[in-house]
Amino acid sequence: MAKLLQVDFPFTGPFGAEMAEALKDLAVSITEEPGFIWKIWTENASENDAGGIYLFETEETAQAYLEKHTERLKGLGVEKVHGKIFDVNMDLSKITNGPV
Repeated sequence: MAKLLQVDFPFTGPFGAEMAEALKDLAVSITEEPGFIWKIWTENASENDAGGIYLFETEETAQAYLEKHTERLKGLGVEKVHGKIFDVNMDLSKITNGPV
């Protein structure tokens, strides 16, 4: 069963087009992670937050990526990384046009 991973953390920028340019290589590398299906990038410049919503094939691949990403962010000085893994209700998600 697919697993949704929600991650957010304090981030002071860049945001928008600058973020897209600065993190392009990271985005490409994420697509190569085991079990990765898709990611929606999130940002809130007014609250200095960023993160993403990911879909992985299994709980194991979602957990492995969360651990890897948390360590990467901590290495960049991010102290608090919030991550949660959820089951996906595919039937309801399809009704509401979820990208599943």
